[in-house]
Amino acid sequence: MSIARDPSLGAPEGDAEPMAEARTAGADDELDRSLRPKRLRDFVNQEQVTAQLEVFIEAARRRGEPLDHVLLAGPPGLGKTSLAYIVAAELEAPIVHTAGPALERKADVAAFLTALEPGAVFFIDEIHRLNRAIEETLYPAMEDRRLPVVLGQGAGARTVTLDLPPFTLVGATTRTGLLTTPLRDRFGVSHRLEHYAPEDLARIVRRSARILGVEIEAEGERVIAERSRGTPRVANRLLKRVRDFAEVHGEGVVTGEVASGALGLLEVDAAGLDRHDRSILEAIAVKFSGGPVGLSTLAAAVDEEQDTIEDVYEPYLLQQGLIKRTPRGRVITERGLEHLGLPVPEGATSLF
Repeated sequence: MSIARDPSLGAPEGDAEPMAEARTAGADDELDRSLRPKRLRDFVNQEQVTAQLEVFIEAARRRGEPLDHVLLAGPPGLGKTSLAYIVAAELEAPIVHTAGPALERKADVAAFLTALEPGAVFFIDEIHRLNRAIEETLYPAMEDRRLPVVLGQGAGARTVTLDLPPFTLVGATTRTGLLTTPLRDRFGVSHRLEHYAPEDLARIVRRSARILGVEIEAEGERVIAERSRGTPRVANRLLKRVRDFAEVHGEGVVTGEVASGALGLLEVDAAGLDRHDRSILEAIAVKFSGGPVGLSTLAAAVDEEQDTIEDVYEPYLLQQGLIKRTPRGRVITERGLEHLGLPVPEGATSLF
């Protein structure tokens, strides 16, 4: 039997630490949200994406219609969620946020869709992880704003079609190839976000530092930007850790020297690779003699999930030319060996 506790008595002693952790996590989430751009004009880089969205949003507003459904693709941390919220803000519409794995039954989708306000934005993150039955439920909702619902079971079952309010579905995915063609074709607007150049990341670091109240020099911005893997989320994370280092070991000012020292402590090298990236490179180079090595074997060797390697680590290593994919598996390149300080074997041109 559970016993209700008077909230005025506070948390019991054993609950103090979890509650403190929850408050800290909540504060961190709030801080991360504060660093996100709120309008298209604040969104750095991806000019073609934002310029097109600006036109589509203004046209929909003038016609008094909902914006066509939008698909945002690209690696993690490039701003897909921020863009979804920006679309809602530009449309002056409410947004409802969920994720593909959370939609397990047709009833889950029906509950969201029937509760939407007219003109609302329905944002599904990781939309590639929807199961086929849920996808098929979305088809008539996206095309005709109608939702067929089956009532009853067996011979007495009947289908009732519910009319839905006008809405815009925004889907975000890191794995476009996993989307089925029927679902992908129902998005009228489709954009892919690309990695950011260092100068654009420096602008993001400067803006985030201003929001955080951190004094930062241009050289500090450059050092953080160059080691951020072309990803704003990484840039903001590194900025917060460099800020901590500057407060403890410096005078609170993020200079180039302070940023380099902090990132060295974090084991983030000049190319933006961290300890996990280097462990993958070293495994291919040393344990598997440069490769080729299959993804499952590599994942077991570095004690990491295959999806994590493929979605989080591998794209940047490929982009930097440190590894390459072959039909037989992953192979380290000459540049990858040089980055690790390992000798390049004779005949490397034919191997790499």
